[in-house]
Amino acid sequence: MPHHFNQQVIEEFRANRGRVGGHFEGARLILLTTTGARTGTPHTTPVGFLHDGDGRILVIASAGGSPKHPDWFRNLVAHPRVTVESGAFTYEAEAVVLTGKERDQAFARAVESDPGWAEYQARTDRVIPVVALREIAKGGPPNINAGSMGEQVKVVHDVFRRELALIKKELSQDGGADGTKSPTRLGAQLRINCLTLCQGLHNHHTGEDVALFPFLADRHPELAPVLDRLRDEHEQIAALLEDLRRIVADEAGDTEPGHVLREVERLTAELEAHLAYEEEQLLPALDAATV
Repeated sequence: MPHHFNQQVIEEFRANRGRVGGHFEGARLILLTTTGARTGTPHTTPVGFLHDGDGRILVIASAGGSPKHPDWFRNLVAHPRVTVESGAFTYEAEAVVLTGKERDQAFARAVESDPGWAEYQARTDRVIPVVALREIAKGGPPNINAGSMGEQVKVVHDVFRRELALIKKELSQDGGADGTKSPTRLGAQLRINCLTLCQGLHNHHTGEDVALFPFLADRHPELAPVLDRLRDEHEQIAALLEDLRRIVADEAGDTEPGHVLREVERLTAELEAHLAYEEEQLLPALDAATV
């Protein structure tokens, strides 16, 4: 992409915590900052990513099917430590270029979710690289791109809202829910997307139960009924997550997208009501705590 176009996307991404319009609207997107192979200076590039289901995300050095690798790929080969901005979070990561069967399987998943990747590969003689990015653990809470504690909670909630919307869209495109298409088996990448969502929500609610809610209970005893309700709702959502996880983890690989979509819609309805109530009841107290 031309530098001026990239810069516009970067500015919009940061201003809207990961939401952009135009060419990248509705895509899973990160900002990847690499260190120049020759200059040693930082370079930031918007790139699409795939969930990998193993605490990693994957980025693909397609360069639109160009005969040469993109600059960001050459940079991370020289300097594998990179910075990832997801919109909600910023973290340091280690970049590993996948090889052999692992690369081929990851690229096949990418093609399954978006045939455009295959078109890029057909345009070039080079084997398009797939790179795994794994967060470098630093201890302590995650670096959330927000000011107050209340804003942090809202930013994280919006991550789950966006991912659920993307998964619903992908499931609808794969058929079966609206009667206009014949359902096919659930694709490998969609399966990973769903399982990643389940794990992320589980981790978030566990963190609230063991850290955030006790913090609020100690400072705001009047919130006890609200916190009790939210804990109960965590258990209800956990049951829905387990139902979804069980369905998409079907080892036979013949799960129908329409079946999964119905479970995702159930989860979406319950989760949205839960998140809205939590934000209404807790955000004022959290914002006051950081004034």
